[in-house]
Amino acid sequence: MSDWNSQTIDEFRANEGKVGGPFEGAPVTLLHTRGRKSGTEYVTPMMYLADEADPETTVYVFASKSGAPTNPDWYRNLIAAGEGTIERGTETYNVAVRELTGDERDRVYAVQAQRYPGFAEYEVKTAGIRTIPVLELKQV
Repeated sequence: MSDWNSQTIDEFRANEGKVGGPFEGAPVTLLHTRGRKSGTEYVTPMMYLADEADPETTVYVFASKSGAPTNPDWYRNLIAAGEGTIERGTETYNVAVRELTGDERDRVYAVQAQRYPGFAEYEVKTAGIRTIPVLELKQV
């Protein structure tokens, strides 16, 4: 997985935030987090959804882990820190983190699942096991 991430990160940076493969045509960000125990910096490529009311400074990310039964490490690290950094296109900026819950979470996830059906499949895989977290990342 780290080789795949490294290739995606290199491609993202070489092409002003655009990548091919499974991400082709989709909005992608590079999320920077620090390990909550190790302090190690990690960079994770992922799809995002821009906030319709504030698309320039607020995005949503989804801790889907491709429908695995557990949350990804980046999610636990980001929640523990309450802040992180993202690369979006050619810009890098710090973000505050807020986890969405209830109807707000469901509404945002439904939009992502409608645009990218893989997210609907992830939700089916995790049904009865976990609810896929949705995080708001707002520029600070």
